[in-house]
Amino acid sequence: MKNDSPKGTSPAVVLSNKFLEAVQFAFEKHSKQTRKGTNTPYIGHLLQVASYVIDAGGDEELAIAALLHDAVEDQGGAPMLTEIRERFGLHVAQIVEGCSDSMGETKRPWRERKEAYVQHLSLASAEIRLVAAADKLANGRAILSDLKTIGEKLWVRFNAPKEDQLWYYDSVVFALQAAPSDSRITKVLGELIDVVRQIRDISGGSEV
Repeated sequence: MKNDSPKGTSPAVVLSNKFLEAVQFAFEKHSKQTRKGTNTPYIGHLLQVASYVIDAGGDEELAIAALLHDAVEDQGGAPMLTEIRERFGLHVAQIVEGCSDSMGETKRPWRERKEAYVQHLSLASAEIRLVAAADKLANGRAILSDLKTIGEKLWVRFNAPKEDQLWYYDSVVFALQAAPSDSRITKVLGELIDVVRQIRDISGGSEV
């Protein structure tokens, strides 16, 4: 039976066994990883980012890239990128690489890496920006939820102080706003802006 989309909506995203393979791959690579400062399995974050990408109209390759967007940074660097390219194709690997601020080498200082990433993001492809926006939305919602639950002690979980974290989220928003518009990113970006404003309302500082 034909799976038509309702009139006026984007074509339905069709997921194949390749997506299921990517879920299994992500689970295996991140199976021992948890969210910062919690016992929550990290795969939940990856599934959430993929869900946002799918809801925004991203195709299967974008959804797979969303599942794997942290694999290079956290689970193997350049060899991991090669494995992703061989298993899931060049396009997926390019998006994952574009969402990574390091390649597994000894990392540069946090602020230096994030400044370079923000600069890169404003010039990146729409596909990379969509996955990045979905990632930051998922992270931002987790921060907001924890701020409401445990308050300011949340910030000790991170590798940089609160002021730097707030700067980073502001800078990502500005970079995404300055880039060429894309209908797939609009809703995700709007929700990200709202979340960042709420975080600032609770933690202090000027709004985006």
